[in-house]
Parts: sequence; C-alpha cells; structure tokens
Amino acid sequence: MFKSETVRKLFSYTTNRNITFLKPIRISNNMNADSKPVSILLVDDDEINNFISIKLIKKAIENTEISACLNGRFAIDELLQIQKKDPNELPDFILLDINMPIMNGWEFLDEYRRLNIDPLGKSKIFIISSSVFSNDINKAKSYPLVKNFISKPLSVDKIKEMFAV
Repeated sequence: MFKSETVRKLFSYTTNRNITFLKPIRISNNMNADSKPVSILLVDDDEINNFISIKLIKKAIENTEISACLNGRFAIDELLQIQKKDPNELPDFILLDINMPIMNGWEFLDEYRRLNIDPLGKSKIFIISSSVFSNDINKAKSYPLVKNFISKPLSVDKIKEMFAV
C-alpha cells in the first residue's frame, strides 16, 4: 500500500480511507495559544507527492493543520461530514489534483458545486497539477470556485505565494 516504510510511518488511515496529517500548533511572536491553524485539505492520489507537499507546506507555514484524501470521492465524503458537524470547520484551502482514480478533480469540482458544500465560500480551491496542457489550465479558469492553477512540483516559494505568507 505504501511505497516505503518511511512514508508508511507518517501516514495513518482513518475509517473512510482518508489520510490525516496533523501538525502541532507552534506559537510565534505574532500568535497566541488561541490562534487557529490554517486548515488545508490536500486531494491527491500520489502518496509520495502528498508526503513532499506536506513537508513543504509545513516549512512554508508554521501554524497548519493538514488533511489529505487520495481521491475526490473521499474528499467529498470528508467535506460532507465536516459540513454536517460544523460548517465553520471546513478547510481554509483545498489543494486539488486533476488526475485521480474514482473521482478526478473536475468531477470533484462539479460535485462540490452541486452539493453546495461551502455556500459561504470559506474554502479557497487551488488546482495543483503536473498537467501543462492549456485546455486543463483554461478549464480550471472556467470554474469560479478555483482561485488558481499551480503547476507541480510545489516549492516553498509557490506555497508562500499561494497562501500569501
């Protein structure tokens, strides 16, 4: 299931086969103990890419809570659970890959909109893809939900720019 023992140790499955990564809150000079972490949902089927992305995000942003789902269907299920429980807990950012099994990024966006998961627009969605095809970039721009199209691989600079850190 996991490609290496190192990666396996950093990932833990929940009952609906999502992977959850949590980082303890760090207190910096401009934060206090009550500061809410930036919440990020990473939707990508590549476990190694998830591992790298999480490391880079943690390096770029100190106060984060990161969850990852291996495809769009698991992400929709997770978001619906959060919405039922407390819509204020929806993630601040959703980083969405395009090419995934079961439910790809485009299908995720259509379902997310159809189900009206985030009527207040709390979550900012970014397409994170290795695709360099102009039709994918243009299609991403056609979705009002999508804030931007970011080409993989991610870097600390791209992350800081995306989150305006």
